[in-house]
Amino acid sequence: VQPVESGGGSVQAGGSLNLSCVASRFAYERYCMGWFRQVPGKEREGVATIDSDGTARYADSVKARFTISRDNAKSTQYLEMNSLKPEDTAMYYCATSKFGYCRLGEEYFHYWGQGTQVTVSS
Repeated sequence: VQPVESGGGSVQAGGSLNLSCVASRFAYERYCMGWFRQVPGKEREGVATIDSDGTARYADSVKARFTISRDNAKSTQYLEMNSLKPEDTAMYYCATSKFGYCRLGEEYFHYWGQGTQVTVSS
């Protein structure tokens, strides 16, 4: 059930990265998925979520730059990150929920990946 992220790395400002997260889970399509990020010394913040019906929600700081999507057949969610900024540098975590619909708060999520580092240089 524990999600596994991949795709992090280093990129220059203005560049792009794509993250993936596999979470083998029965009836994957029924549940909300999300991406969070954390910088050392700060609280983890919600970046994007996608409900079971495909409704996506984004933090204001990433709107129009990041896109969350899911492929239920592959039990995988994605985060496409464009126009990256140095302030996007963080450890990125994927998470899955026991609910079909969720918001950008940690309280909606129950299973967490180990994280993948994203570093954006200026």
